[in-house]
Amino acid sequence: MIRIDGSFGEGGGQILRTSLSLSLSTGQAFHIEKVRAGRERPGLLRQHLTAVLAAAEVGGAEVQGATLGSTELAFSPGPIRTGEYRFSVGTAGSGTLVFQTILPALMLAAEPSRIVIEGGTHNNAAPPFDFLDRCFAPLIRRMGPSIELELRCPGFYPAGGGKFHARIEPVKHLTRFDLLERGAIRRIVASSFSVSKGLSRNSSAPTA
Repeated sequence: MIRIDGSFGEGGGQILRTSLSLSLSTGQAFHIEKVRAGRERPGLLRQHLTAVLAAAEVGGAEVQGATLGSTELAFSPGPIRTGEYRFSVGTAGSGTLVFQTILPALMLAAEPSRIVIEGGTHNNAAPPFDFLDRCFAPLIRRMGPSIELELRCPGFYPAGGGKFHARIEPVKHLTRFDLLERGAIRRIVASSFSVSKGLSRNSSAPTA
């Protein structure tokens, strides 16, 4: 059992999410204390609890401490289970961070998976869906797995209500690639979202 201090560094949720991802991928159990100790509201919020429960379902894990506000968690994963999953944050908390938590294990699994995630899709201090789709996923594909993402409805704070779908085609081994230099800027794309009676999206793509 690996012991982890959740107050290390920034003391935020990323320590927990990374621990879950690595635990699923390696089969190593862990115990984390002082979860999100560096935040104004320590412990598991809805977004973090959803990531824990999603990881537990994908990994068939035994979990202790998976409750709202918990500052301590024990996680013992089993074999990765592929298939169709639906995870709902239940608030405007980031669904993209939930997706990134379970992705490493699923992209090395034995079979494809389909994921539906509901919650926030465009949040402060979290990668928005567009970053996931346009920047993150293309780099993952360079390592071998196929990832297809589809935004069904944007979700913003405080209402939430967003939804996106993901399909993951795994591989047995990841291909290495190096990102050592920044490429030339070829185009600048700006996207604008607004919320009124409904949700609308306008984009422009001027050439840089």
